[in-house]
Amino acid sequence: MKREVVITADGSSTIHLPDWDEQYHSKHGAIQEAYHVFIKHGLQHFYAENIKLEGEEIAILEIGFGTGLNAFITFIEADKLKLKIDYVGVEAYPVSREEISLLNYARELKAENNESVFKKLHDVGWNKKHAVTSNFLIEKQKKFFAEIEDENIFSIIYFDAFGARVQPELWTESVFKTMYAALKAGGVLVTYAAKGSVRRAMQAVGFVVERLEGPPGKREMLRGTK
Repeated sequence: MKREVVITADGSSTIHLPDWDEQYHSKHGAIQEAYHVFIKHGLQHFYAENIKLEGEEIAILEIGFGTGLNAFITFIEADKLKLKIDYVGVEAYPVSREEISLLNYARELKAENNESVFKKLHDVGWNKKHAVTSNFLIEKQKKFFAEIEDENIFSIIYFDAFGARVQPELWTESVFKTMYAALKAGGVLVTYAAKGSVRRAMQAVGFVVERLEGPPGKREMLRGTK
């Protein structure tokens, strides 16, 4: 399938799939979307509600590692909060090195001093845990979402799969049942999606679901708590 790197409305890049008319991130702003959905309503929310001691560790599962943007901004924000992160990113079809070289996230985030971290997130091997820094561990797992078998492991899930319009099979009760099992009690799943069918599938497997203000270009998003 053809893929091309394009610039979104906030100046940050993403990958566009012309055959599907779908992007890895919102065309209204890749960085803005990532911060609003996954940092503000995921990491920062969980931190405010649950973290009491500096240096506590948070285990995060990302569904759709993709460009590595969500992992990179999680590294940046966790460093500010003095958190330890154990990050697992699941991806069936990894982004190519050529595509990665065209992404402008370090510059647009004004994080050029951490550009080596972004590079390392992509350079480390698959299916093995690596220490990016002493406070940020990452394991990229090359597999399909249906192959996830973790139980009671993660505090946060970033559910960033391609939209239900192009891959409806990723937004079903069976998938969210797997997500629910992977979370610890009190853990949260955040996603940019807001469709009623997605909300009902999450509720059906046990999530307490909130409809929240969406990122630029979207009216709402969803957060589910176990």
